[in-house]
Amino acid sequence: MAEMNNASALEIKKQMDAKFSRQGVAQGLLSGITFAINGVIIGLALTMAPFTSGASVFVAPLVGAAMNDGMAAIWLLIYNIFKGNFREIGRSFKTFPGFMVCMAAVLGGPIANGAYLLAIQFAGPAYAIPISALCPVVGAILGRIFLKQKISPRVAFGMLICVAGAILIGYVPPEGNSPNFYLGIICAIIAAFGWGAEGVLSAFGMSMVDPNVAINIRQATSGIIFTLVVLPLVAGFRMYGELLATPSTLVVVAMAALAAAISFLSWYKANSSIGVARGMALNITYSLWGIVFSFFLGGVVLTKNLVIGAIAVFIGALLVVINPLEMFSKGE
Repeated sequence: MAEMNNASALEIKKQMDAKFSRQGVAQGLLSGITFAINGVIIGLALTMAPFTSGASVFVAPLVGAAMNDGMAAIWLLIYNIFKGNFREIGRSFKTFPGFMVCMAAVLGGPIANGAYLLAIQFAGPAYAIPISALCPVVGAILGRIFLKQKISPRVAFGMLICVAGAILIGYVPPEGNSPNFYLGIICAIIAAFGWGAEGVLSAFGMSMVDPNVAINIRQATSGIIFTLVVLPLVAGFRMYGELLATPSTLVVVAMAALAAAISFLSWYKANSSIGVARGMALNITYSLWGIVFSFFLGGVVLTKNLVIGAIAVFIGALLVVINPLEMFSKGE
């Protein structure tokens, strides 16, 4: 009888684990889909007033990035208030792990996200999104340098595939491309470096702060630095004020920010249920979703180089973060 009870308990546990794993996979895919949606919607917003007012080519993307991160922080704050985590945000701010999250936010926000929005402006979402997905490669390299983490042959092979894919995407610009197309490609690479470095720096902070709270701190820090430090440097306050006075565009940016907030929340939920490696592997599917949404929503012409290069970046990044044989092996 005891053996039968134990077998039943094990079967129930196995079913619960499988359900938990399926939910984690769904959250990981959702994070990739919504992050791609964020990039495409922001790209559409940058074609609307006041972003088209004729200011410096750098002003509009940085104003968009400031508003995107600031509004994402507001969406996340609403979520955390609903979940009863409001006081935890203030307490976490005062801790060393919270400080590490803030430092990571500087890399991932004003540096990486600013470069990402510039890349979208100059090269377009379909080209900026897959190249920015090189961030796992950067994380692996920085982890090897600063954390002494070994790079296995599989990871090294994945990195080479990613680099080859990125070169293929940016080598031949699309017809009728922006004169700043290659500058956009460089900005996308900078974004990948910023996000890769953010992952390494935030590893400590994220392990000791509630993920929902940590990502709220991250977005709030990024939005504040964008608004109070970056925008004054590029004379962006005028356009920022014009954006606040343009409800039609502001609503579009708010929807993009909501997609970003959902993406970050989903990613951390996936990380907690199926592990960071698998969560990242599913999150970087945004490199392919971005092309799909750019085609249907942005009217982007799909070239052979773009499609093959994006697929290569995705496969390479997947190899960097996880062994596919282990991911899909029986019993996982």
